[in-house]
Amino acid sequence: MKKCNECGKEMEELAAKTPEGVEYRYFKCKSCGDEVVSMKQLHSVAETYRDMEKYKVKLNKWGLSLGLRIPRELVRKYQLKNKKNITLIDEGKSIIVSP
Repeated sequence: MKKCNECGKEMEELAAKTPEGVEYRYFKCKSCGDEVVSMKQLHSVAETYRDMEKYKVKLNKWGLSLGLRIPRELVRKYQLKNKKNITLIDEGKSIIVSP
């Protein structure tokens, strides 16, 4: 178990999500409340954000709806096909596109 740098007491490992839904783990002191994120976790979250940025797309008007283009790399990765049905899941602050 990790010890707190501020008060020397025991810290517990917890999980959280960024506003965009990126999961990470951190330590919180049970006594003073100090919170610490490891450099490994910071690098992992940063890498996830870099990957998310790589797939930014622009919405376009299609009739009365909006459409988006899915990058070729993701089409191949998830084996998407023309006219294949997908599911959109409303997560409050985000939308999940699920094949």
